[in-house]
Amino acid sequence: MATREDLSAGEIMAWGRDLVTPALRVAVKRLPTEMADLAAHHFGWSTGGDGGKAVRATLALLSAEAVGARPADALDAAVAVELVHNFSLLHDDIMDGDRTRRHRPTAWVAFGVPAAILAGDALLALAGQVLAESDGPLAGPGPGWLAEALLALVEGQNADLNLAGRERVELAECVEMAAGKTAALLAASCALGACAGGAGTARIAALKEFGSHLGLAFQLVDDLLGIWGDPAVTGKPVRADLAARKKSLPVVAALNADGPAARELAERYASPEPFGEAEEIAVAALIERAGGRAWARAESRRRLAAAQAALAEARPVPHAADRLTRIARLVVERDR
Repeated sequence: MATREDLSAGEIMAWGRDLVTPALRVAVKRLPTEMADLAAHHFGWSTGGDGGKAVRATLALLSAEAVGARPADALDAAVAVELVHNFSLLHDDIMDGDRTRRHRPTAWVAFGVPAAILAGDALLALAGQVLAESDGPLAGPGPGWLAEALLALVEGQNADLNLAGRERVELAECVEMAAGKTAALLAASCALGACAGGAGTARIAALKEFGSHLGLAFQLVDDLLGIWGDPAVTGKPVRADLAARKKSLPVVAALNADGPAARELAERYASPEPFGEAEEIAVAALIERAGGRAWARAESRRRLAAAQAALAEARPVPHAADRLTRIARLVVERDR
């Protein structure tokens, strides 16, 4: 990686993506041709399209660097977490009925539901295989840590589906759901990277905590973009979660507030009538009036501060700490 210290967060992300993509391609080529072709579409390789941010892979690479190792020492960890993340995206798109991702048709739309499910399963199996075949410190704890994060991810996704059907949801429940659905894999990315770099238990734990807080900040911003983002920038439909009556973090914060906006929001969310575009816009306005948008923004900044405190506990190499901090700020300030 370049040694100059004026790299922007976007340049750091591009570096991480460029470093992991060749190894990711090699791993995916191990799949049967039909599954590899579907994965190539999903990653954007077959069209030269947007392959995603590679946040998790970049965190793994930088976590190794933060403990004094070379970023390339964490390449297996970076590939594994990207495979797990994209397994989850393939399945999420089916469960949510989303037809576009990264400005192109989702895999289930382009190839069919059965093929997309099986390709997701294959990416998941491949992630475990990559770690199991890894040399060095990852070979022992790595597969178990990844499995632990995967279980938390699946439990979080299940909670997300279940909460949508409940009339009353506490904010603490929603935060716990997000901790599994999103934060667990970001935490594992940092822990696996630090482990690959030869870190001891305390530094691994601190970097894992950094990733956990950052993961919650990431989900908070994701939820905000899902309601108020620009589809031309995010590559995903806006307000789809409102149409599905999802209990995202801003929604639950608004529903648990006092006042007429919160009560009207609860009534609209409880209605069996589908939302049209006008209703979605009105519901988004109610969430904002009830304080859900402001709470989510403030909480994302609080989680950023907690992540930075945890990073300091890891005693990171200064230049790597700077890059991790820039990535963390990008997570909170991003528009996609």
